[in-house]
Amino acid sequence: MDNSLTIDIPPIWKNLDVPTHVSADERIHACARLLKTTDKGIREKMRVHIEDMLLRMEKYDASDIDMGGRGCDMHVWYRVHGDKKPDKAKRYVLDETNVLIVNLLTDSQVEHLANNHSLDLSYSIDRGDGIDRRYRATIYNEMDHLAMNMRKINVEIRPFKGFGFHPEVAKALSLNYLKYGLTLVTGITGSGKSSTLDAIIDANNRTCDAHIVIISSPVELVHKPKRSIVRHREVGRDVASFRAGAVQSLRQDPDIIMIGELRDEETIKTALEITDSGHKTFSTLHTASATESIDRIIGEVNVNQQERVRNRLADVLTCVISQKLLPSTDGKRVLAKEVLLANASVRAAIRNNNLSEIYQMLNEGGAFGMHTLEQDLKRLFDARKITLENAISYANNKKRMRELLNLD
Repeated sequence: MDNSLTIDIPPIWKNLDVPTHVSADERIHACARLLKTTDKGIREKMRVHIEDMLLRMEKYDASDIDMGGRGCDMHVWYRVHGDKKPDKAKRYVLDETNVLIVNLLTDSQVEHLANNHSLDLSYSIDRGDGIDRRYRATIYNEMDHLAMNMRKINVEIRPFKGFGFHPEVAKALSLNYLKYGLTLVTGITGSGKSSTLDAIIDANNRTCDAHIVIISSPVELVHKPKRSIVRHREVGRDVASFRAGAVQSLRQDPDIIMIGELRDEETIKTALEITDSGHKTFSTLHTASATESIDRIIGEVNVNQQERVRNRLADVLTCVISQKLLPSTDGKRVLAKEVLLANASVRAAIRNNNLSEIYQMLNEGGAFGMHTLEQDLKRLFDARKITLENAISYANNKKRMRELLNLD
């Protein structure tokens, strides 16, 4: 990679008055003190330097950028079509990236980072060309230094029709057809969960006269109101937590509530309660399959409450979409997904704690729009969009995958 950045930044990091071995919070505060005495023009050059790195993402068709900390080995790294690649044209010492990162933060963000050792935020670039460039950032400690990941937010919403959902699934996701219920979009980090949720929210925004509340950490894509009011509330900025935002939303006359992530027991129970009260709720989990998602929700709560949560989940669950992004044969990435619709049989299996039955229901539920990840991987392989090796390696059930491909 050729990263010939045009802005030369003065080495103000050499003026950091800290011993080599200090804690991360002490180093963060030292960087902040140094920056307060630094000329505004120099600080602006430092900010532009970082922004030029971000703009390089467009040139490389990259989704993420990483910098700082010992793990980056003094380089900036880009994720290009799923693979991390270092840019070796320029090297940054640790305190140089520490100062560059802290320079992006407000005083309150500096304090949050120093106290909590991690900070999530959104970042925007305005170059006066009318292009909306937004990024989701995470800054965190690594062995007493700062590291940062920034992910490019796709401000162009993928059309809902492009996901190829079965008509029964599309109806279940629409407020016009079903006024309540919990839908989960699951997958590992970087699997496209946000893009799928944005497409679902956009489809409802275009077709429903409603009020949509989005609680995110941080706010990524901003939806413009079309037929719906769309509120965006950022955790740590507009509301204290996902749970607090969900509880407060009940007093805001919502129709759809989107909770960015079911991170803990309290948020899970709150999501079930607001759905049970008659709202349409969407959220995400870091799980790889529909059955794992159900198991995770039940397993996150206290043992003596699991039976109650299991029954409530069976009552309110509408749909689970579990997805992965994998390399495609054209050198890019393609979406593979597993889709579960909560019909009477699925609900009974959840209540009776027979989650092993659900995989068979997915296998046989094609008429209702259900399918396993393995069935979708076979579809992509048959269409020559993925290789045989990737079809097997990305499958959750590799034995079943080999059977579908007639390899056993």
